[in-house]
Amino acid sequence: MPETRLLLIEDDFDLAEMLMMYFADQDYQVFHADSGELGIEMARSKYPQVILLDIMMPDIDGYETCRRLRQTSLTRYIPIIFLTQRDERANKVKGLELGADDYVTKPFDVEELRLRISSVIRRATQESLHEHRTGLPTAALVEEELEQREQGAIAYTDLRFIVKGFKAYCEVYGFLAGNEVFAFTARVMREAVTAAGTNDDFIGVLGDEFVIFTQPEKGDTVRDEVMRRFAANINTYYNFSDVERGGLVLNPGTGDEKLAPLMKLVQLQEEL
Repeated sequence: MPETRLLLIEDDFDLAEMLMMYFADQDYQVFHADSGELGIEMARSKYPQVILLDIMMPDIDGYETCRRLRQTSLTRYIPIIFLTQRDERANKVKGLELGADDYVTKPFDVEELRLRISSVIRRATQESLHEHRTGLPTAALVEEELEQREQGAIAYTDLRFIVKGFKAYCEVYGFLAGNEVFAFTARVMREAVTAAGTNDDFIGVLGDEFVIFTQPEKGDTVRDEVMRRFAANINTYYNFSDVERGGLVLNPGTGDEKLAPLMKLVQLQEEL
């Protein structure tokens, strides 16, 4: 299964090092920022599935960091857990009002923290807020984002993609390999938006369909960047013989044997 992406925004290097080592051992992909500003930047470029956020920071505090993360489409829906030495009720309420999903007070038990992280991610998945293979917002949040843009009369371009040949790939390589391809495609979307889009862009998943909302003037550039990144790397998910052959042999040795082309990313407006 793809690794869970965790962003730790914490300026205590000893604590950060301990948490990074622990969660790396738990098969998390851990990113670390030692300031609020850097944390916001990394949230926009790495698109973690959960953020651990300290309140006391050297530049902007955790509350302001959380507020900014909740202001932009690209990071609005990422679960946030506050990590702090403050345990007064008022501080907890303030964090939750800003959109935090949980609140852990230092000192803490690292196993309990792991369970809280798992619970936040699981809750988002079970409530159909985040797609389990990618951590991207799914149906309910896609509709919410779309409604906000339409009600606010915000101009946007709606880009929709699907992986043509994905079903045949899963039939031959199995669904675990298919999950890796799906996670790779989500990573392509995130990297393309980071490279060619804006902080107010949105990425989501509807079933097997990927959705990007971007500014109208960025539409062609983002689309081309998505296509380029996918095409440049998709062959690494095949074995050498399938790449050389140019496709997958389905139903080998039977009267229904046929060659299925390698996967290709297409826009839904295009002919599938």
